[in-house]
Amino acid sequence: MSSAPASGSRNHPQGRGGPGGLCLLLLLLLLLPACAPAARIAPGITARLTRRALEFGRRFGLELLRSQLQKEHELNLRGSYDSPLLGTFTYAVPRIHIHELQMNDSTLDFAEDVGVMLRVQRGRARLSADWEARLGAVQDSGSVEIQMRDLAVAAVLGVGTDGGGRPVVWSGGCDAHGAHLHLEFHRGHSWLYNLLAPLLQRALKPELNKQLCLELRRAIDRLEAALKHLEVSTQLDAFAAFDYSLLGPPAITAEHGDVAIKGEFFRVGKQQQQSPSPPLPMALPAELPVAPEPTLLLAITDLVANSAALVYFTAGALRRNISADMIPQRFPLQLKTKSMGVFSPQLQKHFPDQPMELLLSARRQPLLSCHPDALHGTLFSSAEAFVVLPNATRVPAFLLNIDANVTGKPTISRNRLGGTVKLKELSVTQVTSHVGPVEVKRLETLLKFGLWLFGVPWANKRLRAGVPLPAPHGLSLLDPRLSLQEGFVLITSDLQYEP
Repeated sequence: MSSAPASGSRNHPQGRGGPGGLCLLLLLLLLLPACAPAARIAPGITARLTRRALEFGRRFGLELLRSQLQKEHELNLRGSYDSPLLGTFTYAVPRIHIHELQMNDSTLDFAEDVGVMLRVQRGRARLSADWEARLGAVQDSGSVEIQMRDLAVAAVLGVGTDGGGRPVVWSGGCDAHGAHLHLEFHRGHSWLYNLLAPLLQRALKPELNKQLCLELRRAIDRLEAALKHLEVSTQLDAFAAFDYSLLGPPAITAEHGDVAIKGEFFRVGKQQQQSPSPPLPMALPAELPVAPEPTLLLAITDLVANSAALVYFTAGALRRNISADMIPQRFPLQLKTKSMGVFSPQLQKHFPDQPMELLLSARRQPLLSCHPDALHGTLFSSAEAFVVLPNATRVPAFLLNIDANVTGKPTISRNRLGGTVKLKELSVTQVTSHVGPVEVKRLETLLKFGLWLFGVPWANKRLRAGVPLPAPHGLSLLDPRLSLQEGFVLITSDLQYEP
């Protein structure tokens, strides 16, 4: 039975491929849940930060804080002290330099339903500052060294989200006090001020305590201002971008904090469709079969891959042109009329010993799901065959539907994500033919054999090599582990910082 050629015969995107061209293209989608976020109603990713994550954040944050504080800071500290004998002493400290900050006896804990709380005990700081002073009619200036011991700080950082899915932070409270303060003046009439140091220390201590919390709030305000410009989506290629905005404020308990990320793939240049109902969070169970407790847990749903598959399918990206010279000589099925004529005798009769081309494309969105045994995928493809005449004219020969059931297992090692795939089932049916009937059962048997023997190993060689995972700001995964659960992939890992 013959009919008009399919519309695909008039549109021939160029590309490179091999014996598993479409097979690899679609099988790769099985591994997308483990490497990119996307979702429609529930979030594509739920991230859990544990108490170990807070400890990592405390150490990382203290190093960052020290590097930031050991610079000159505008202070504009002013005050006065009345002495019955000497009169009014006024002072101004326009700027300050922090030389040493020790906060080793510190903890960072979850503040339930709010954010995190920092507690510091027995902290120590060494500072220097320029000063200006006036005592009666005498004006003077110089420098001063300040040492604070038994410094105690308690501060709460609130965490939430704004209407655009960006994180927001605010100061939820701060209390600071130093039990011991020592001043030593230099230059000017420093000998006199050193005599007055005990009196000045009592006056200066509450001002410095107040200034510590004020500087902390200013730092939080700067962080909040930066977060307002945080991008919540990124373009991956010419076809797809994904949205990694937050679906709501973190769910914070005394033991952990869970963050729901939308992570939806969408077409570049297309209006992003809104979900018909408000997104619902995918809650991680309170107890997970993970020992010891990792720093970070990521639950990535199978909605990720299905979102990606829909975007690439509707964009027309799941199409490849396969020419005769792209097929290895050892592959049992060659793109020549002499080889294909075994399944369609009239093909070789009308076009003897001519090269052929194959347009492989997905005719429906691939369907993907995650189960404890493997990632499962159902692929719906079409193969349109053309004969290439000596004058380079392409003549439609036949159109087949090729459907496959495949499984995949993602792997993670250090900071590379890889995997393997297996072909479980394959079926071939004839849609149209311009060269008489095609013996699809014989073709199906040989195609299965070729893919099992050549195509799948070719794909797995490339998948095992993996792709590097991003390492933002020197952070990388340490001893990551990956397991498959019903409906999601679970990645657990510690973190490592390498500046």
